[in-house]
Amino acid sequence: MSQFFQIHPENPQKRLITQAADIIRSGGVVVYPTDSGYALGCQLEQKNALERIRRIRRLDEKHNFTLMCRDLSELSLYARVDNVAFRAVKNHTPGPYTFILKATSEVPRRLMQSKRKTIGLRVPANPIALALLNELNQPMMSVTMILPGETLPLTDPYDIRQTLEHELDLVIDGGYCGMAATSVIDMSEEEWQILRRGQGDVEQFEVE
Repeated sequence: MSQFFQIHPENPQKRLITQAADIIRSGGVVVYPTDSGYALGCQLEQKNALERIRRIRRLDEKHNFTLMCRDLSELSLYARVDNVAFRAVKNHTPGPYTFILKATSEVPRRLMQSKRKTIGLRVPANPIALALLNELNQPMMSVTMILPGETLPLTDPYDIRQTLEHELDLVIDGGYCGMAATSVIDMSEEEWQILRRGQGDVEQFEVE
């Protein structure tokens, strides 16, 4: 049965953030708030936790996972990016953008898009998510909290707990945080592509 933490959306309680990070480090699967709704997450190296997330979402091997990062200090470790792309990413983080980039060898193969060897990366503008990532001191692997067969994500942490309480280790209640998707920008090739127009201004990524 999952634990349930109510964490202040603007001033996250240090004690609860530390406890949440400990659960994730021990292989736990967590639902946590971001600036584009609730997400499922686990530690990068935890293969069993990854498989649990796949089962919850019924995802196949082709699904792209996102590395949720606290800032861009980890960008060069996990992705290959030139100066122009880096400046564009920097100008839009933290924020509701997911950037598809060429992955480095530091990214476990099971997290990459297998054929293209790319990885999604983003820095959320949510105090709880950022506090959790800072406490972990590494990125989390994440996907949107949407159930199989549904078109809209779950937005109420109480509903999430009731529906998935035996499949999760922790649900973090950070209040309502919306349900609009991120904008997804593929920067893995020389010509950038806007794969999804969600939250955020994408004008800088338009190809003329």
